[in-house]
Amino acid sequence: MLNFFVLLLLCQLAGEVVVVSLGIPLPGPVVGMVLLFVGLLFHGQVPAQLDELGKGLLSNLSLLFVPAGVGVMLHAERVGAEYLPIAVSLVVSTLVTIAVTGWIMQKLAAEPEQ
Repeated sequence: MLNFFVLLLLCQLAGEVVVVSLGIPLPGPVVGMVLLFVGLLFHGQVPAQLDELGKGLLSNLSLLFVPAGVGVMLHAERVGAEYLPIAVSLVVSTLVTIAVTGWIMQKLAAEPEQ
């Protein structure tokens, strides 16, 4: 299982290298995840140990939010000073996400034209 954890970290590193070298305005881990996805497409399946590792990481995902929560508390004064733009962006992004998700679900659930 350690080799698959190293694989995940290498994909993240490769994503960071691609982002920095090409100047792509995306987070490196997102590009690394795409690289992992493409690799799994070529492989044809998700190895059992990688699946087990992924489930283990997802079951402990809440631990990864602790640093973000500490950061918010550290900058609570700034968040309070800029609450309006933060609130507007949260509401707008939530509404856009719901609309796009609903639109995609309608397209996927529609019966194919004959």
